[in-house]
Amino acid sequence: MESSPADHAKSEPFHTVTPLLESWALSQVAGVPVFLKCENVQPTGSFKIRGIGHFCQEVAKNGCRHLVCSSGGNAGISAAYCARKLGIPATIVLPESTSLQVVRRLQGEGAEVQLAGKVWDEANLRAQELAKRDGWVNVPPFDHPLIWEGHTSLVRELKAALGTPPGALVLAVGGGGLLAGVSAGLVEVGWQQVPIVAVETRGAHSFNAAVEAGRLVTLPSITSVAKCLGAKTVAARALACTRESKILSEVVEDREAVDAMQRFLGL
Repeated sequence: MESSPADHAKSEPFHTVTPLLESWALSQVAGVPVFLKCENVQPTGSFKIRGIGHFCQEVAKNGCRHLVCSSGGNAGISAAYCARKLGIPATIVLPESTSLQVVRRLQGEGAEVQLAGKVWDEANLRAQELAKRDGWVNVPPFDHPLIWEGHTSLVRELKAALGTPPGALVLAVGGGGLLAGVSAGLVEVGWQQVPIVAVETRGAHSFNAAVEAGRLVTLPSITSVAKCLGAKTVAARALACTRESKILSEVVEDREAVDAMQRFLGL
């Protein structure tokens, strides 16, 4: 008996192996070879498909009948993509500040879109309410062991491509899911000595605030221009990683981040 497309989608990963390319321009600035892991070429445009894809496949195997996800964009797009592949309906709850482009992308994936609250934390409360319905499962954008487990695939690909450990890994932190997954991945491949530079914008720096305080800190609000990307409280697992891995927390101003993006696009 042949399996259905939905059955096949439960077994094959949704993410792709992405290119690792050396950047001549960034290498010149840094004075050492700098490589870029091009997660922008994932089917959903971001690394989020790694963790969320793994999560969605697992809950689908266990009988999930409807996915719901709170997201400022990339996580929701990944959840909607997975739902379509799995043949499961999806509801994505977004902050009211989300761009129309993202809303249309989600609708194009077949998802129902709801707008709730000014920031992600408020949209997440609505998603948690919806997930109480029978057969519905909440897809956490960053705070779940299956999400972190899915993100470890990125480090395995780095190990396969580089062979030897890099001098450091640089990544951005929103809620801390990627950081947790990369930290676990480094331990898995025996690279736990590799330092991680974890970068946030000021006003969305819940991880840095937690590191400085030695405990979880809830920001009063997200004041960075990256409102859809920030979480007022980072995942507890991300803070725990600082006790297991060498993690350097860095905070940049919005202007610095925007300038860097413009420079990067011009390279």
